[in-house]
Amino acid sequence: MADSLKIAIIGDFNFTFNAHHATNLAIDHSTSLLDIEVNYYWIRVHEAANYKESQFSNFDGVWIAPGPFENLFFLNGVVNMALNTHVPLFITGEGFKTLLDVLVRSFNLNPNQEKLISDNLAPESSFEKIEVTPVSDQLKKMYNDLPRVELTSSRYSIYPQLMDYLKRELIDIEGVNQFEEPEVISLKSRPFCVASMSIPQICSTREMPHPLVSAFLNFAHNYAAQAKQSKTG
Repeated sequence: MADSLKIAIIGDFNFTFNAHHATNLAIDHSTSLLDIEVNYYWIRVHEAANYKESQFSNFDGVWIAPGPFENLFFLNGVVNMALNTHVPLFITGEGFKTLLDVLVRSFNLNPNQEKLISDNLAPESSFEKIEVTPVSDQLKKMYNDLPRVELTSSRYSIYPQLMDYLKRELIDIEGVNQFEEPEVISLKSRPFCVASMSIPQICSTREMPHPLVSAFLNFAHNYAAQAKQSKTG
């Protein structure tokens, strides 16, 4: 068997939070499907904020876990550093908005400091059902051309003019929800940077691992193999 993957999970872990527990289980589900070995390490946000970019490159993949987060300012810095590497990056839950905030700041898309992204529209302290319809060829293939019902504790609305710019220059819409808002996005400029507003790991089971989680781990596996090959020449 190939060397074990090293996956950093950035989040303020609490085993009583269903989304955190589900993150661990979803990795186990997908590793069984893919027949790979994964070692994953939860790193609290304030600890990851003290990392150097090179330290993120020591991992084969970075997963920004769902919240709640102790410090969103630190999370912004962590996402920004992770983006500056080529390490596969997977974001689920509230980190979706953090990714958008980082893009807005990095490209100076809000010089007038307007409110371009809504506050969380999901019910507090509960999960809401979201129907995710794939629109990209890749997500259609993963979802077998069918919508999937996911669970979420975060839902944001994006100002149309900002959305138009993001779609044109920075992101691809992979899937939308029943409100016609982007639910799964990826960055145009970077290998595997996928963000889901919903929390797909909650719907993962051993019999049916979630395709997004499996895609992330499979990409990380291939990324690690290529990196190893380039080092050995």
